[in-house]
Amino acid sequence: MTTSSTPASQLTLTRPDDWHLHLRDGEALQAVVPHTAAQFARAIVMPNLRPPVTTVQQALAYAQRVRAAVPPGADFEPLMTLYLTDNLDPEEIRRAQANREGGAPAQVVAVKLYPAGATTNSDAGVTDLRKIWPVLEAMQRSGMPLLVHGEVTSPDIDLFDREAAFIDTHLTGLRRDFPDLRIVMEHITTREAAQYVRQAGPNTAATITAHHLLYNRNAIFTGGICPHYYCLPVLKRETHRLALVEAATSGDPHFFLGTDSAPHATHLKEHAQGCAGCYTAHAAIEMYAEAFEAVGALDRLEGFASHHGPDFYRLPRNTGRITLQRQAWQVPGDYAFGQARLTPLRAGQTLPWKLATPV
Repeated sequence: MTTSSTPASQLTLTRPDDWHLHLRDGEALQAVVPHTAAQFARAIVMPNLRPPVTTVQQALAYAQRVRAAVPPGADFEPLMTLYLTDNLDPEEIRRAQANREGGAPAQVVAVKLYPAGATTNSDAGVTDLRKIWPVLEAMQRSGMPLLVHGEVTSPDIDLFDREAAFIDTHLTGLRRDFPDLRIVMEHITTREAAQYVRQAGPNTAATITAHHLLYNRNAIFTGGICPHYYCLPVLKRETHRLALVEAATSGDPHFFLGTDSAPHATHLKEHAQGCAGCYTAHAAIEMYAEAFEAVGALDRLEGFASHHGPDFYRLPRNTGRITLQRQAWQVPGDYAFGQARLTPLRAGQTLPWKLATPV
């Protein structure tokens, strides 16, 4: 990381990537892609559409729709994923590998594991890990990462304990049976997950969101029910937030940036059964800077945001740069979202850092 001669007012970083992002489709896609493209050079695009993206052909078609939504002059590359179901054909892993080796402009770089019913549009997710062993074997051979939404879905397990339970009941065995499989625990939220990643060896990594670094579960309930702080995995106790901050700012290359920015129309968030997801793409890198600065670790932000992710995915680091300025600005109350409106995280609030024009 480099800074200007006045480091307290300006921060310049290698252009970062977002290693976990939801873009939706159609008019919603058109509305949110510009926010991500303004900040990030690449993003891992989640496949949980309706219907889910389960083939390489579907993923490449989705990539074309994403590219079509990138504003003129912006340099942004979507990195595509497949949705892992009980019936995913291992041949799709071989097709994805051949696509990458052939140098195609759009690439499928990972496969996403959602336990069935774990989060938004996860109904088609995996019901039993034993059913996907042939796919995991193909992934282990190819080096393709498995991206894990690490929660059990049993109603017997408390919502706040589901990540830790997933590690004990599923991930430990998965790691044992597939030692060379490269696994990313997405959007970790607990001290147990951070400890597990540290101890699991070089083939295990984790993404951490800005909202899990900035907030604990009190944010959902302070002053009433605050639906725009509701996400899955849900925000946890302060002890867990502090553990995530320590992991993110530690310099450990197995932790890197993944926003899990998840857009939902305001009327669906502010609903009797409001959907899970925090929208942060409008100001993601600014919020990460705020979290790192709060613990005096701005010098570690570039590694977390710009280096660790591409290194784990075996992709080149970006050559472009972005600059953040210490400039107070107010987040808009909402954004256009197709025919609806989208309320971002921190709507109407003031942020201390602002993204300047990429350099």
